[in-house]
Amino acid sequence: MEYDLCVVGGFGHVGLPLSLAFASKGLKVCALDINKAAYELISSGKMPFKEEGAEALLSSTMKAGTLKLSLDQNDISKSSNVVIVIGTPVGEHFSPELGVVEKLVSKIIPQFRDGQLLILRSTVFPGTTRSVERYIKNSGKNVDVVYCPERIVEGVALKELQTIPQIIASNSKDVLKRAAELFKNITPDILEAAPLDAELAKIFSNNLRYIQFSVANQFFMIANDAKADFYKIKHLMTYKYPRAAGLNDAGFASGPCLFKDTVQMNAFNNYDFPLGYAAISVNEGLPFYVYSRLRQKYDLSKMNVGILGMAFKAESDDSRDSLSYKLKEIFTFEGKGVFCSDPYIKDPGFVGSQELLDKSDIIIIGVAHKEYANLKIPKDKIVVDIWNLYKAGSIF
Repeated sequence: MEYDLCVVGGFGHVGLPLSLAFASKGLKVCALDINKAAYELISSGKMPFKEEGAEALLSSTMKAGTLKLSLDQNDISKSSNVVIVIGTPVGEHFSPELGVVEKLVSKIIPQFRDGQLLILRSTVFPGTTRSVERYIKNSGKNVDVVYCPERIVEGVALKELQTIPQIIASNSKDVLKRAAELFKNITPDILEAAPLDAELAKIFSNNLRYIQFSVANQFFMIANDAKADFYKIKHLMTYKYPRAAGLNDAGFASGPCLFKDTVQMNAFNNYDFPLGYAAISVNEGLPFYVYSRLRQKYDLSKMNVGILGMAFKAESDDSRDSLSYKLKEIFTFEGKGVFCSDPYIKDPGFVGSQELLDKSDIIIIGVAHKEYANLKIPKDKIVVDIWNLYKAGSIF
């Protein structure tokens, strides 16, 4: 075979760092995708998103010839191992679209060759690994299937791929051994599991984080309504007191994974997941909470609102499912005008930070980018700082 590894979806936030990690260890890697614009950008030596250390690694691996970019799915047949980074999405009716992964496999199954290893990498609905394994078997292909969930944080993926244990899951000892040998190229720490256990471990992890964020956000709202300072209370709770150390800061909890996987967990458990329902209500309701409290105090129809930070998390250029866009929609409906700014997201409709400060009556910190901490906000502005970036007590 020409390649050691072919990553399907190889230009994205999960696939490209994984491709770079393996290619940097001397494996011949094909990053395969359908995004022609990303192909051109990456081919020029530039990353399509922020990722610490990635651009230098991109240059070195392409120069060494260990990384190839491709738009041709026929390259799948040239690889010993094939990684699919497409996960189970949630549809418009808040139900998991269970057939998406299998549908992708059905499209590329003609390119598979007997003896290959297929690795499912993204968050999938529990039972998907078994379903894909059965589908491939029924297709007449002799291909091993393993689930190896990604566990990275965007922006530091290359670091975490080497430091966080890799979970590999199969009911076959031979397949486990084969997958372990592959992933030991990037980390020596391997955890073996049955597929369902690994699928639930991944989705439980995202649900846990989402619920933890909702606890902080609920406490923030309670404290704010009582005209108390949530962050002073948090310090009292957590300082040298380990049993409360897990309390997060408050803030808009969003992104492409946590909400989606909470919805999936609810569906998997026969729509009997009250903790998940509560977390969604709190986290998705926080923008409306901000709106309602401001509406009680001010005539929003006469005021311009500025949102600083449109990414879904700090120091990121990823805007997928960012709640800042929900804020924008809410205040566009009733406010005089809405201005948005983000140093990492290119949008012709955005303005610079200073212009936003000059033109806005109300300023909402959508995400706590580090550079915002140095902004000098005029004292006559109304500031909503749930993240406590300015240490002002958070009350608005």
